[in-house]
Amino acid sequence: MAWYVDWVSNNLLLSAFVQFAILGTLGEVLGIIAAKRKPANKALEWLTKALVWGLLGILVKYSFTGFKGFLLALVDKGFLPRACEEITILRALSLSVLTNSMFGPLLMFLHRTTDNLITGAKGYAGIDKSLKTLAWFWVPAHTVTFALPVAYQIGLAALWSVALGLIMGFTKRRG
Repeated sequence: MAWYVDWVSNNLLLSAFVQFAILGTLGEVLGIIAAKRKPANKALEWLTKALVWGLLGILVKYSFTGFKGFLLALVDKGFLPRACEEITILRALSLSVLTNSMFGPLLMFLHRTTDNLITGAKGYAGIDKSLKTLAWFWVPAHTVTFALPVAYQIGLAALWSVALGLIMGFTKRRG
């Protein structure tokens, strides 16, 4: 794993892009398959989706970094107790709640908008189900993520998108 830590540490944005482009797209494909639907057979569409996933990965990297500073500022100003910065599990939970409540909805609407542009779809039907995943999936998942060393956080976040793709796919199964 040393090669992975070195690669991620020396290529912060590129590694976020690559991990999300691959794993985010994989999660989307597996979710479609789990729902017993056939994935679109349009190579350009999937390449574009992978590009969007990669760009979302860069935004996630920025948000993870920025919210760490935001949490520290809230603690320093007394808006949150010092334990939220000093105790690992409280720090991880605080970061997860802040990130998912403030950045999560924006990311989901951005992702749906780009998907609509790529596929020619319109509207935001079902976005309410996506937003609910922030509470029941992403806050617990990112609590685990933020408890890990920084070098593993983006990779795990991208891997979580595979897990959620499968979960959502199985819940959408037809007959």
